[in-house]
Amino acid sequence: MAGKPPVGDPVQDAPEVTPPQESAVGAAAIGHALRTGQEQMGVRRTARTLLRVNQHDGFDCPGCAWPEPDRPHTFEFCENGAKAVAEEATLRRVTPAFFAAHPVADLAGRSGYWLGQQGRLTHPVYLAEGADTYEPVSWERAFSLVAEELTALGSPDEAVFYTSGRTSNEAAFLYQLFAREFGTNNLPDCSNLCHESSGSALTETLGVGKGSVLLDDLHRADLIIVAGQNPGTNHPRMLSALERAKDNGARIVTVNPLPEPGMVRFKNPQTVRGLARGGTPLTDLFLQIRVGGDQALFRALARRVLDAHDAGARTPGGRSPVDEEFVAEHTHGYEEYAAAARAYGDAEAERATGLTAAEIDRAAELVLGAEKVVVCWAMGLTQHKHAVPTIKEIVSFLLLGGHVGRPGAGVCPVRGHSNVQGDRTMGIFERPAPAFLDALEKEFGFAPPRRHGYDVVRAIRALRDGDAKVFFAVGGNFVAASPDTEVTEAAMRRARLTVHVSTKLNRSHVVTGARALILPTLGRTERDRQPGPDGRGHDQFVTVEDSMGVVHASRGRLAPASDALLSEVAIVCRLARAVLGEASATPWEEFAGDYARIRDRIARVVPGFEDFDARARRPGGFTLPHAPRDERRFPTATGRANFTSGPVTCPEVPEGRLLLQTLRSHDQYNTTIYGLDDRYRGVRGGRRVVLVHPGDAAALGLADGAYADIVGEWHDGVERRADGFRVVHYPTARGCAAAYYPETNVLVPLDSTADTSNTPTSKSLVVRLEPAASTVEPDTTV
Repeated sequence: MAGKPPVGDPVQDAPEVTPPQESAVGAAAIGHALRTGQEQMGVRRTARTLLRVNQHDGFDCPGCAWPEPDRPHTFEFCENGAKAVAEEATLRRVTPAFFAAHPVADLAGRSGYWLGQQGRLTHPVYLAEGADTYEPVSWERAFSLVAEELTALGSPDEAVFYTSGRTSNEAAFLYQLFAREFGTNNLPDCSNLCHESSGSALTETLGVGKGSVLLDDLHRADLIIVAGQNPGTNHPRMLSALERAKDNGARIVTVNPLPEPGMVRFKNPQTVRGLARGGTPLTDLFLQIRVGGDQALFRALARRVLDAHDAGARTPGGRSPVDEEFVAEHTHGYEEYAAAARAYGDAEAERATGLTAAEIDRAAELVLGAEKVVVCWAMGLTQHKHAVPTIKEIVSFLLLGGHVGRPGAGVCPVRGHSNVQGDRTMGIFERPAPAFLDALEKEFGFAPPRRHGYDVVRAIRALRDGDAKVFFAVGGNFVAASPDTEVTEAAMRRARLTVHVSTKLNRSHVVTGARALILPTLGRTERDRQPGPDGRGHDQFVTVEDSMGVVHASRGRLAPASDALLSEVAIVCRLARAVLGEASATPWEEFAGDYARIRDRIARVVPGFEDFDARARRPGGFTLPHAPRDERRFPTATGRANFTSGPVTCPEVPEGRLLLQTLRSHDQYNTTIYGLDDRYRGVRGGRRVVLVHPGDAAALGLADGAYADIVGEWHDGVERRADGFRVVHYPTARGCAAAYYPETNVLVPLDSTADTSNTPTSKSLVVRLEPAASTVEPDTTV
């Protein structure tokens, strides 16, 4: 029998700290995964459920978007994936009786961890204006309430429709269809907060805003550069791919301000070597870069490639380090870029990166010794003001050697949520391409709005300023995920109505508009049975797109957590009919009854999805076309791959200040907190810690174990403060610090965003540390 949720709310301010580990995964990860499963699901349910994760006839893990191999392992999941499954397939329940016992004010005082541990939502609930408690409501009444508010708006653009990356392709397509038929492109999503910079940079330089590599390319690479990424916690199954690449002869360079155990040594729990023989050392060269110095590093590497080319050097395959044929035939802007790179000096690079010229030389030697280079990155690169120029710099570096459109080489942005890339493919985007809107208009017979809508940051401003009045979210935890916590919460409270389609409780449910609804939905693990074309009832499947553009089916098998749950597809369809009425010619009821009909329409609207339903039914699904990878064709404004020769920038930090990056602990995925330990970094029993180099801490007069307040400094003059963090002396890069989000999102200014992508700058916050006003004593509350 699964254990009960905690009855109290553990204090998270007094963690125990030990030295960080020097390896990741291994038997300990198996133990943690199984223990979590037993606590949430019980023994039999754990075994039955985990054996279907990421299998061709099973369900897609609700965690990260790392792709499955052609032949999945029997245990094709990682520790954090098992935790994500356990959280969704838990036997704990949040019923109407729970809400009756817990007024909103009580829930608002709880931690996100406690809220999530209470279990699955079972019934739709409604918070009336002026009420203090959510009460059960029928689905019909819930949809009627939303319709009342939406149809009373002065303009469709006063509504915001947010989406999480866990939404299926089918639900995402219908959701954007409904929003556009309603009359708005206000479709912000979690991409705005994480990889928007990647999409912006890759679209401009390569013509496709997605990565260009497949899983086999990683296996075939000679050199893999992993920058601004912690696979051991955020995408643990990636470590298996890196291990296979190493076995095939690849070298790996890790670029990160923090040494992460997963990139030091990987103990693969699926092999004897991993469990009994010490595992596999992954990193050949660790470059401990200053936060935000990555653009400078890749410009410095490019200069060395050009120097080697000028000196007549040759790669092991006999080519010039600059692939002159590729550059001449397929690229634009080479001469300008080459001139800028040749002029980039080591003094500038050392100041920006914190690396020595000798360290960069060693990295360049590995680059020059490789025929096939892959660069992987994640949010360590995408959440800076200069994030888009940084990723453009990576592209330019790869273009020099012709490492795009070559097997075993290319760009590899590693996405987060399991279908965040698919959501965008399905049209969840506030700035849709005209061709996509043309296809929608042709297929569905209405004129979609053409004006651009709100992304996340602009949506918060609109709610704050009263320009948006209704907020509707399918999945996610918008309040906890967004920047400038106090501003975001105040903005949400100004809304007339806030609605969240969710599986579990989170912070967004207790920061409400004047009225609020929580609409419970099926999870990935659960059977989705709908009437079908004959009305007799048929199990449905949905699809997702992984981080490498492979689309495949996901089929839940567990009985739903409650008979009152609706699928995301059913919720969107019933909402659309309630709002749009009979004036909408879209067959919403048909779509809700048979998801194959949705896939038939997607096939006629979205390029690459021809014969979608049939191809989705094949084991392993299908791979979407990618012109740069498949044809070395670049659908950019110039018709070629574009070098970018702009200036190199990096964050400037005043004396006595640190550059803070926000990050995840090992016991969380995005805003979902699975537990209070980050065992790889040696932190247990708490989350309010700030990791600081011992030399920097000494200069600031902060002993290991002291408590400090983190105070953000930005040019708007507003003091943003996160109080009561335990100082941990940690081997991070000098001048840099790190702390967990969402606790530190309060420090991220709403208006501090990346150029072009408008992504919040959560990885480069100038802060000062002040001794805490009072000492935090350990609290054993359970």
